[in-house]
Amino acid sequence: MTDLRTQATEIHEQFEDQLEISVDDVEERLDTLVNEYKVPLSEARRSVTNTYLDEAGMERDELGGGGSGNDRVQVADVDAPEEWVDIKGEVTELWEANSDAVAQVGLFGDETGTIKFTKWSKSDLPELEEGTVYDLRNVVTDEYEGRFSVKLNRTTVIEELDEEIEVGDDDVSVEGALVDIQSGSGLIKRCPEDECTRVLQNGRCNEHGEVEGEFDLRIKGVLDDGEEVHEILFNQEATENLTGITLEEAQEMAMDALDTSVVADEMRADLLGKYYRVTGPTFRRYVLVDEVERLSDPTDAEAVLIKARSI
Repeated sequence: MTDLRTQATEIHEQFEDQLEISVDDVEERLDTLVNEYKVPLSEARRSVTNTYLDEAGMERDELGGGGSGNDRVQVADVDAPEEWVDIKGEVTELWEANSDAVAQVGLFGDETGTIKFTKWSKSDLPELEEGTVYDLRNVVTDEYEGRFSVKLNRTTVIEELDEEIEVGDDDVSVEGALVDIQSGSGLIKRCPEDECTRVLQNGRCNEHGEVEGEFDLRIKGVLDDGEEVHEILFNQEATENLTGITLEEAQEMAMDALDTSVVADEMRADLLGKYYRVTGPTFRRYVLVDEVERLSDPTDAEAVLIKARSI
């Protein structure tokens, strides 16, 4: 069975009780996105699933996963969104949710590292306790800004386990001179549609077309340690901490100049050529920055600046 047929069959199983669709119908939609519009299969599946959710008048957490047929994974195995999995680990940290729709949010970890989890308020699931080990069956994976997470929904089964797990650390640290702040940094806009966080290009989302967009801050940078370069990604919080520029201040700067690029330009002027140590998990070619430390300037600062201008 081809990948498209397999994905189509799984989507069909999720909606066969709500919609009169066939596996062929689903496969045709996937085929159009993947082969005509060159959309990655994972994104095509998300788009088709969202379309059927709208048609059925359903919320995402009403979907069932694969049940007992789910893959059992470890944290390090989570590398794609929209997959239904079973996972065992310890709740290592809980923090306050910033939305009434979220009952609990925190970190869930096993021997391979930690991952963010979200439990929806309307899922009506039992409370998870920090320091306790659980077997979570039928959770769905998600991804935002390169960081994967798992979401607990009303179909999730939570089993508390009387055992201990030594939670691993999947963070890396790299240091060097910041020699480039890449295009797509500074003040950006993201698609406001549910479950979509794509950065808009000229006011358009690749999946949802022309949308209003919501402002966000980020830095896509390059650290050079003298031997190799490391691409690093700062989310809004990390960008605000590094630059001292809040999202609101960045919007004001852009409004005054009638140009969003002034934000990235100011960041470049302030940060390029300086030395940093950053720590965080990796995603594809990026280090996702959780912590950053300013280091002493290199002995030959002029050489670093020359290299920065040449990139």
